Amino acid sequence: MSGTETIVHVLRHGEVHNPDKILYGRLPGFRLSELGIRMAEAAAEYLAPRDVTHVVSSPLERAVQTAEPIAGKFGLDIARDERLLESTNYFEGKRVSVGDGALRSPRNWHVLWNPFRPSWGEPYTEIAERMYAALLDARAAAEGHEAVCVSHQLPIWTLRRYAQHEKLWHDPRKRECGLASLTSFRFAGTSLIGVKYAEPAAHLVALSPTAKKAKGA
Repeated sequence: MSGTETIVHVLRHGEVHNPDKILYGRLPGFRLSELGIRMAEAAAEYLAPRDVTHVVSSPLERAVQTAEPIAGKFGLDIARDERLLESTNYFEGKRVSVGDGALRSPRNWHVLWNPFRPSWGEPYTEIAERMYAALLDARAAAEGHEAVCVSHQLPIWTLRRYAQHEKLWHDPRKRECGLASLTSFRFAGTSLIGVKYAEPAAHLVALSPTAKKAKGA
């Protein structure tokens, strides 16, 4: 397969300051914790030897903060793309975790009837389509070089499954999309020829008491 090679790295933001442990979704005001800032810096250091010519982010604060050290490293501006936003969720702003009873409460059953769509939030197909469109535009903007798109866990994982022709419904506990992780899509011309995953901030994620129980993404 021939064509100019381009790589688009899709980066999940770092740890968020969330003392009330709510599912923050698209709510404003949720910024990186001090550890999350260090995660963003680790991702920037990891990418420093690369040929990055385009940086684009979800408009949410935590994503833009994660993009900042990368943009600074390469002397680039940060573009905003709403297609990279977190997915919508009925439980946004609520505490939802294993054992708190929220998912067993009858008042929530009307949104829990279909896990394959899912019925409690933005359909997986809509997430996949908007994320893939953003991926292709980033590829075009950085053609022959590399781009970084900063987004959120569920949209990134949905994009990866869509790009690899896998079913979009999945067990959230099995997502391979850690904090400040990179899911990199390699193109030859306009054809996707490979996907790789890396965790440049794994040593910092190991220090986070909330990493395995993150509310929101």
